[in-house]
Amino acid sequence: MAQNRFLPYIALAVGISALSLSAMFVRWADAPGPITGFYRVLISTFLLAPLFIRQQRQLEPIDKKYLIFPLLGGLFTAFDFAFWNSSLKYTTAANATLLGNTSPLWVALFALFVFREKLRKIFWLGLVLSLTGAALVMGSDFLSHPTLGLGDLMASTAAIFYAFYQLATQRGRKYIDPFRYTWIVSVVATLGLFIMNIVLGNSFTGYSSQTWL
Repeated sequence: MAQNRFLPYIALAVGISALSLSAMFVRWADAPGPITGFYRVLISTFLLAPLFIRQQRQLEPIDKKYLIFPLLGGLFTAFDFAFWNSSLKYTTAANATLLGNTSPLWVALFALFVFREKLRKIFWLGLVLSLTGAALVMGSDFLSHPTLGLGDLMASTAAIFYAFYQLATQRGRKYIDPFRYTWIVSVVATLGLFIMNIVLGNSFTGYSSQTWL
């Protein structure tokens, strides 16, 4: 029982570590942002496919009218990866990470003005503290490049798409279990990024061994 109690915290620590290192890995990759995003979701989709098949056999079929939520979530994820990965080619990792993680702000504004949801003061306080903390952690690098350029605009756009993903997921999770929802999102994101790379004329092969790693 004690071990199970600590599993969520271990998963959280691993997730935070992966998120912290993702900017460096994408920057080291000598490939366009949409390409690195494509292979990122493609690999995870294949790895999770056997588990999805097992879940699909054990659980009730998904009501088709609710598939709109993971479909939109996957589309938003594709644009999120494309813009954020591309932003690292034009701005610092600190700027991209800070601006790319402003999605809670956009979620709050969208919920407030579109869904007319009343958010408690404690939420706004927590949001301000979290954004301030992130800015302080990355402050020196961020302040050394205070002018917002193309990369910063891309990172901010990625945050908006991620906010849309969160909003779609908030509603979709009421009707679809977490694992199957995530896998459908991954499939749609993979297809979306594939089409995006075709349209942009990006090559899927011919990259260095460092990029593949």
